[in-house]
Amino acid sequence: MAFATASVLRSSALEKAEVIAAQFDYSDDEIRTCVGKFRLQLDEGLRERTPAMCQIPTYVTRVAKGTEKGLALGVDLGGTNLRVCLVDLHGDSSYHAVHSKVSLPSKIMLACEAAELFGFIADQIEMLLRNHCPDQLSVSDNIATLSLGLTFSFPVYQNAINSGILLRWTKGFDIPSVVGQDVCELLQREIALRGLPVKVTALVNDAAGTIMARAYSLPLGETRTSIGAIFGTGTNGVYLENLSEIRKPLDGHFDGSSGKMFVSIEWGSFDNELSVLPNTEYDIEINDFSRNPGNQMFEKRVSGMFLGELLRTILAKLHNDPAVWLFAGLDANSGRKTGDQIPLFTRWTVDSSILSVAGLDETDDLAMLRQKISDVLGVPSPATKIEDAQIVKIIAHAIGKRAARLGGMALGAVVGKTEQLGSVGSLRQDECSPGLGGEDDSTKGHLSNQQPCMVDVGVDGSVIEFYPRFEAYMREALRAVDGIGTVGEKQIRISLAKDGSSIGAAIIALVAAQQA
Repeated sequence: MAFATASVLRSSALEKAEVIAAQFDYSDDEIRTCVGKFRLQLDEGLRERTPAMCQIPTYVTRVAKGTEKGLALGVDLGGTNLRVCLVDLHGDSSYHAVHSKVSLPSKIMLACEAAELFGFIADQIEMLLRNHCPDQLSVSDNIATLSLGLTFSFPVYQNAINSGILLRWTKGFDIPSVVGQDVCELLQREIALRGLPVKVTALVNDAAGTIMARAYSLPLGETRTSIGAIFGTGTNGVYLENLSEIRKPLDGHFDGSSGKMFVSIEWGSFDNELSVLPNTEYDIEINDFSRNPGNQMFEKRVSGMFLGELLRTILAKLHNDPAVWLFAGLDANSGRKTGDQIPLFTRWTVDSSILSVAGLDETDDLAMLRQKISDVLGVPSPATKIEDAQIVKIIAHAIGKRAARLGGMALGAVVGKTEQLGSVGSLRQDECSPGLGGEDDSTKGHLSNQQPCMVDVGVDGSVIEFYPRFEAYMREALRAVDGIGTVGEKQIRISLAKDGSSIGAAIIALVAAQQA
């Protein structure tokens, strides 16, 4: 009798998990509704300075052609890690890069003074140069100044390619003294204090950097990348817009000969009013306990910073639900010293990596996922039964699939805005130029009947890189978008540009310095 009761309980628990998972379904009709609202907010952002989706002009007006040469630095500050790279561009679509990567201490993310953050960044730049390019630090009048591109993936009002005022912090950062300040000046000040021969020549966001890294590495005759997207700790998109469509003031100097400019959408704040975005009780709780309630509502459903916390929130509730009793017999302090709660019961301690493992593990006993549950959630192995892991897998899949379909919705809206696909899903002939480097672009070509060109999208970020089927679920959403469909989706090429944000920043910095 006890065995039968336990079986009924487990069956009921799995059914409850399926009910919760169903709340994360995101239908094709909902996708089309969201695309309509997204397009409206894109247009609004091109007219107004600070709407919800800021549509920030980047002052980058050219796509890398692959022929650029030189040595430059890239810094990527966009989440919990800081990356610094030194890139040597060879001029033939190839490059050599050396990298450093450090985790940002929480005290830096919540520092009192700007100098704490930007001094930390300058120290990492100096360390990279000492380790890989010590001659650059020698005392000599012949040392050339290195150009540096700063990938700063937070909402800024950019008034020149090398200047931008921070509007607000996201992704768990909160350093009030930086808001309203020029982040390039703050970094340059710390660089100067250390006597480094480095000049900040470009301010970039991660999606723009990803576009440039992807475009530079393409074969010289291929269509250049015109859309970039990040799906990592945070999420954002950048696309190439006609200058004539940017109707709000452009205050800074820029080269307008291409007739185009990259625009940073800041799509993390799409539909903050929640008029069309899906909104479960768990999304509401995540928002209520976040550092920025009511803001970045799209990001809170798509980015890695929130997906793990969303899963943790649901699992903690299921543990306390007598109808489910997930991880039966687990004590909140199991395996820990008194008073030190395990991550399952501690907010903002679980990252999105557990979702990736849940998606990858297809074994009968889910051994890999059960080990991950122990490592990440702090649940001792004996307390994790196969049925528990099955519940985690069901809910993790629902959260990840919804995030990917939302990402595909956003990408589909941007593809539609650029009008690179015709109404029947074939690329317009006049949008198939391989390069957008200006009238002298020697790589310009045209569409052949045998080789229809593609819409090239560069992507980066841990979520799209490691979550299985993320791109496949994005493509499901793209097929649901009016004007794309099955034919158009096949002509959208999505390619990972690994570490593209830092390498692309270096490329943009070099191009900006050469054009100055």
